[in-house]
Amino acid sequence: MSDRFALIYNPRSRRNLKADPKYLELAGKMLGPLFCSPRTHAALRQQVYALLQQKISCLVVDGGDGTVGHVLSALYTSSCPPEQWPSIVVLPSGNTNLIATDVGFGKRGIEALQILQARLASGRLLSDVRRRQPLVVTRDGQKDGASLGFFGGLGAFGRGIEIAHDPKILKNYSHDAAVMATLFVTAWQLLSPKHRRGWLEGTKVTVERDGEVLPEQDHFLFLCTALHRLPHGIWPFWQNLKEADRGISYLDVAAFPPHLGRAVWNLLRGKAPQWLRQNAAYRSGSATELVLRTDQSFILDGEVLPPGQDGSLTVSAGPVVSFVHV
Repeated sequence: MSDRFALIYNPRSRRNLKADPKYLELAGKMLGPLFCSPRTHAALRQQVYALLQQKISCLVVDGGDGTVGHVLSALYTSSCPPEQWPSIVVLPSGNTNLIATDVGFGKRGIEALQILQARLASGRLLSDVRRRQPLVVTRDGQKDGASLGFFGGLGAFGRGIEIAHDPKILKNYSHDAAVMATLFVTAWQLLSPKHRRGWLEGTKVTVERDGEVLPEQDHFLFLCTALHRLPHGIWPFWQNLKEADRGISYLDVAAFPPHLGRAVWNLLRGKAPQWLRQNAAYRSGSATELVLRTDQSFILDGEVLPPGQDGSLTVSAGPVVSFVHV
């Protein structure tokens, strides 16, 4: 594998909508044909396949969580074995950048390219990497193969994403303000007698964890992630001290959960007190594979994935991916 890096630039990512011509000019001069700016998912996939033929050691992804997921999905469906995949650099430019918070490069634009070039020249391009196993979502009858990402869920999470994707919010607010607006609308609906019951009654989902079917219940919220860290100290997951990390962290909250306000207050601060751990309505842990049987779509890094033809979808811990850090 050659000691070179390529750049996939998503011109449709939120922070790239106002393109920096100097950055794009430098990228073109520095990388030549290794600089790609696909405008469709199909074009991105074909360019990833082409870049793999170049035997590059590092692939820079300038975009948000969705872009990173599409790049990893293309790698997964390629003929290249995972142990030969290039390391990934994430430049946070999207609507959501949870992946960058955990394993991102921390820089963007010209500064990021200059740091990468200097590291390449000094032989330290891959001197600091963090390894993660992305979520792999497979569905019966899905023609495009597996979808890879890092944060997903359904139930109240899906409702929240619908609110976040409302054009009134996306067009009128910056990303941070849009997140706050989403939280405000969600909180208002949970407190409103008119909307509260519709949220709390949850949805029917049968969850199978590593071959074990979990107790039957309606679900207010189901979340899972392959990340090790979220922004602002938020971490709504926990596991028993004796339980090994199997690659996927998950949170399962039953319909009409008691003490929801207290639970949210603690989990948003990354805390799981004993009373919460002992409450049967709140379950969390680690898994290698989760099979979800439901008629509701699963949201993976903002992408809506309906269940397969058999009414289920499988979320599994994927191959190890190396992310370059700075």
